[in-house]
Amino acid sequence: MTRRARIDAIDILRGFVMVLMAIDHASEELNAGRVFTDSAMFYRSGTPLPFAQFMTRWISHLCAPTFVFLAGASLAMSVAARQKSGDSERAIDKHLAIRGVLLLLFEVLWMSWIFMKPGKVLFQVLYAIGASLLFMIVLRRLGDRALLALAAIILVGIELAAFLLGIVRVLDALPSALLLVPGFFANGSFVIAYPALPWLGIMCLGWVLGRRLVAWQEERRASRNLALAGGAALVVFLVLRGANAFGNMNLLREEHGSTLVQWLHVSKYPPSLTFVTLELGIMALLFSALLRLSSVPRLLEPLRTIGKTALFFYLLHIHALALVAWIFGIEGKLGLGATYAGGVGVVLALYPLCFVYGKYKAKNPRGLAQYV
Repeated sequence: MTRRARIDAIDILRGFVMVLMAIDHASEELNAGRVFTDSAMFYRSGTPLPFAQFMTRWISHLCAPTFVFLAGASLAMSVAARQKSGDSERAIDKHLAIRGVLLLLFEVLWMSWIFMKPGKVLFQVLYAIGASLLFMIVLRRLGDRALLALAAIILVGIELAAFLLGIVRVLDALPSALLLVPGFFANGSFVIAYPALPWLGIMCLGWVLGRRLVAWQEERRASRNLALAGGAALVVFLVLRGANAFGNMNLLREEHGSTLVQWLHVSKYPPSLTFVTLELGIMALLFSALLRLSSVPRLLEPLRTIGKTALFFYLLHIHALALVAWIFGIEGKLGLGATYAGGVGVVLALYPLCFVYGKYKAKNPRGLAQYV
C-alpha cells in the first residue's frame, strides 16, 4: 500500500464527515424543527421523531466517531513515521502533549462560547480528542491486542455500568463527568457532552488501525479486513438493537420499535454500544471502498482538501454559520431547506480558505501548521 493512497482515503472520508457536520451545525443555527433526542437524558418516551428531521440529525452521528477514530489512525501513522525518521520517544510524547493541550484550549477558549451563553463552558469533541491524546502518550506503548482489549473494557464497562446502575448522573461530580458521564454541572456552567473515556476507547481502535495500515502492504488486504470488521460491527449492532436491552445505554426501541427511526434512535450521549458499532461499521465500509481507489476522482478532490484541513475547517465553520444567522436574524427560525443550504453554503465559502491553508500546511510540515 502506498502512503499516498492510504492518506487519501483517510482525508476523503474525513472531508465527507465534515460536510455532514456542517449540515448538523447549520441545523443547530437555523432549523426551528431540529430533533435532538439522542440520549436517555434528553429523550422522553413518546416524543415525536419526524422522519426528515430525525434523519438530518442522524446522518451527523457518523461525524464524531469517524473524526476520533481517524485522529487515532492518523496519529499512529504519524508516530510510526517519526520513529522511522529517528525522532526520540520523548520528542514524540511532547508532540502528542502539545496537540492534546492545544485541542483543549481550542475547545474552551474558541469553540465553547459560540455554542453556549457567556459564563458557560461546553466540553465537546475537541475536548474528547485532546484528552484522549494525553492518555495516548502512555497507552501508545501498549501492543495492538492490549489496546483492543482496553477499548473493549472501556466501551463495554461503561455500558454495563449504565445498564446496571442507570444512565443519568451515576457519579454526580464534575471530575467523573469529564471521564464517564455527560451532564450539567455548577448550575449549568459546565456542560459535559463528550466524557473522555468512551471516546478514548474509539481512539484506541483507530490507533490500532493506523498501526495495521503501516504493517499491511497492499490496498486490497486493508480494504478486505476493514470490510470484514465493518460487517461484523453491523451484525453486533443488529443483535444488540434487536434484543433491546443491554448495549443501548437505556435508549430503547419503543412499542412501535419496528420502524427504521426506532432502530436508528441510539444514544450518542454517552455513546452506546449500538451507536459505536453502527457508526464505526458504516465508517469501516466507506473506508474500505475508498482504499480501493487507485487515484482520487476529481469529484472527491474537494473532500480531500477539507479532510486535510479538517481542524482548520472545524474552527471556522460554526462561527461563520452563527454570524450569518445573527446578521439576518434567522437563528432557529427556518426549516430543512435552509439547513441544507446553510451546510453546503458554509462548505463552499470556506473551501478556498481550506485550499490555501492546505498548501501552506504542506510546505510547513513541522511548523505550527502541523497542529491545526
